Amino acid sequence: MRRLYLRIYLAVLASLAVFALAAGLLWHQFGEDGPLSQGYEVVATIAQNALPPAGAPKTEQQAALEKLAANLRADIALFAPDRSPVAAVGAPLPAPAADRERGGWIHRWGGPSWVVRLPDGRWIEARASRAHRHVPYGLFLALALLALAVGVGAYPVVRRLTLRLERLQAGVESLGAGELSARVRVEGSDEVAQLAESFNRAAGRIEELVGAHKSLLANASHELRTPLARIRIAVELMKENADPKRKAELEQDIAELDALIDEILLASRLGALKGLETDEPVDLLALAAEECARYDNAALDGQPVTVRGDPRLLRRMIRNLLENAERHGAPPVEVSVSLAAESAELSVCDGGAGIPESARERVFEPFHRAGAGRGTGLGLALVRQIARRHGGDAYSRGSCFIVTLPLKR
Repeated sequence: MRRLYLRIYLAVLASLAVFALAAGLLWHQFGEDGPLSQGYEVVATIAQNALPPAGAPKTEQQAALEKLAANLRADIALFAPDRSPVAAVGAPLPAPAADRERGGWIHRWGGPSWVVRLPDGRWIEARASRAHRHVPYGLFLALALLALAVGVGAYPVVRRLTLRLERLQAGVESLGAGELSARVRVEGSDEVAQLAESFNRAAGRIEELVGAHKSLLANASHELRTPLARIRIAVELMKENADPKRKAELEQDIAELDALIDEILLASRLGALKGLETDEPVDLLALAAEECARYDNAALDGQPVTVRGDPRLLRRMIRNLLENAERHGAPPVEVSVSLAAESAELSVCDGGAGIPESARERVFEPFHRAGAGRGTGLGLALVRQIARRHGGDAYSRGSCFIVTLPLKR
């Protein structure tokens, strides 16, 4: 797209060159049949009246030709009707071609010459002498100035057109990158302006739909907390003669549903925010130690590393990794924090069978199941979303999940 205006601009210049060349060829081809032919006839009549008859001796014709060419700074030659030389002044000139039947310009290697056929059949050919011959620099300069004027005048027109296309492309890229408020300025009333209007309408509709979706998701999640609270209170008020196993299963289902709602709310909030709500130094090792203390089978190793970010989101990221290892992996769970060249690395490994290589990317998709249910829910999807929101990334390798975070953002 950035080179489109160059292609259009060069096309304009090329069209100008072709037009100039075609005009020159047409003038050369048909100019002799125009008004110049009348000038040829006048010159031929004057020359015949100044020269002796065709049957006069060559010396007489030579003297008359020299007198005729006395004040002309040109090479002149007189030829008989059969194109044989009769007289000449200055440098010799070749005879007119046998297929030429009338006067006109003749373009030769030594320079252009002008040929006139007299009414009695003789030929006069004239050419500027070498000492007074000049190159028509004025014509070349005029053509160059014309081309320059057309080029300078065409550039802003072409550039204005493609500049609007570039702004439209930037708007499409911004919309594709997630900036739903991206709009482009509508200029003019041509097809490009209509395309810009269509893009703005489509972007506005997409923003409305996504906003409505996020609002619906957030409202539904909040509304689900009310019946969950009532169910939890009802479970607590159950009589002690209730089945303990059934009660424990109900409490587990309620806890999982509550955690899922919390994850949905967090995902919705992350999708609505463009940046971080809090940006401060965070000791990643200390944060991991606090989360590992909540699990019996989690062992921590590493070195203190400070990163910048939101401590609540980073804590939730570590917790999701530990819960995933606890729920879908096997003990022991090993957590390590290390320092790379310009990033911190957090890895959570378990003793399970690990994730197949073909499913290592899909486990970060929401509600994806790998193997016997590993990766269910939004936990791992939130891990990658939080890592990327901090300028890092998350990936899996075997039975390990690794998160990289930049030291400086």
